[in-house]
Amino acid sequence: MGRSVGIDRDKIVAAAAQLADARQLEQLTMAQVAEQLGVKLPSLYNHVSGLSGLRRELALYGLRQLATEFAIASIGRSGDVAIIALTSAYRAYIHAHPGVYAATIHKPEDDDHEHHQLAATIINILRAVMEPYDLSEEQKIHAIRALRSVVHGFCTLELSSAFGMKIDLDESFRLLIQGYIAGLRSLQEKNSPPA
Repeated sequence: MGRSVGIDRDKIVAAAAQLADARQLEQLTMAQVAEQLGVKLPSLYNHVSGLSGLRRELALYGLRQLATEFAIASIGRSGDVAIIALTSAYRAYIHAHPGVYAATIHKPEDDDHEHHQLAATIINILRAVMEPYDLSEEQKIHAIRALRSVVHGFCTLELSSAFGMKIDLDESFRLLIQGYIAGLRSLQEKNSPPA
């Protein structure tokens, strides 16, 4: 196996992302990444601290991508339109990058400041999207958790072919998000003082 010139952390993470998306995160090995890059396995350890370090790098990579996708989807939009655009972008990302996405949903170490900062960026984008609904801070967190759960759950079932009926999945997703938005509207009405 020839030694690749210019191997670095970014190239390793990109190769790992490609493999994780094609094969599933849990099946990813350092040996596969080395083979993909055409390098000897020990050379990877100069850039990442083993498989756990590589998975951390994949999580950071995915969180950066999600933050970008969420920002693009929500910029210039508000309320229901922003929720629809953001959840559609979220679903598309999970479909395009199932392995990388899987890396993003694991709890980070308490002292992993970079991971926590990226997660906070995503939460802040979602908080801003929730702003038009006049929710309390606690309600926003509940709403963000619900949004993540709704999209994650739907996509997990969808990607594992658990929806076997020949009924349009896009319409099912649209109805799911409309139901979520109706829940936000209900909270908003509850919070509004009577006229």
